[in-house]
Amino acid sequence: MRRDYTLYLFAAIGSFLVVYIALPLIVIFEKQAFDIGMLRKTIHDPTVVEALKNSLLTATATALIALILGIPLGYSLARLEFPGKSLVQALMDVPIVIPHSVVGIMLLVTFSKSILDSYTGIIAAMLFVSAPFTINAARDGFLAVDEKLESVARTLGASRFRAFFSVSLPMALPSIFSGAIMTWARAISEVGAILVVAYYPKTAQVLVLEYFNNYGLRASRPISVVLIAMSLTVFVILRWMAGRMKDA
Repeated sequence: MRRDYTLYLFAAIGSFLVVYIALPLIVIFEKQAFDIGMLRKTIHDPTVVEALKNSLLTATATALIALILGIPLGYSLARLEFPGKSLVQALMDVPIVIPHSVVGIMLLVTFSKSILDSYTGIIAAMLFVSAPFTINAARDGFLAVDEKLESVARTLGASRFRAFFSVSLPMALPSIFSGAIMTWARAISEVGAILVVAYYPKTAQVLVLEYFNNYGLRASRPISVVLIAMSLTVFVILRWMAGRMKDA
């Protein structure tokens, strides 16, 4: 039988993207390895430590809020048919295409001083740009759950509310959790909207840019390395947990 090399060809073509993404990560860690003194100084800088804590706190709060609000919305979009549904679904994707500096302007115009330079402002900016990941994942997860299973639960005496928590939610949970991971990742990487809405309290994303503008590449690189390492560690752990949930 003639050997087919199509998959190998596709893998070879796709490997350029793998290298393109991996190379900057490898290079920045390699270069920082030769400047341990600067890294040590950065790790012990109270400003940097506080900024990293702020990033973790606000990104996690954003993911939780997105879950609390996004799961009911995703379920509604999966189960209900109503006029304007396609418009609502399209609206949920709008934050993905709007430039994030514009998002900051929009939020500031809408909420004014109530979100200016505050944790509320940071979370508001993060939530706007990242919530679609949870909403879409929840909707897709619930669409994958056969409605007949809910109907069976209801014929056995369960209310719709109970059927949701005992049947639909557990089955859709792996998809929802994956969406929450992407929401957290998108939130902790947000810069543009935060710069406009809440320059203070300082997050690590903003601090990197500030150090780069004020002190140059060498000063901003250690913070970048710490932020990358921290984000990748959390992301890998969450992905591992999501994989365990799917296998369970």
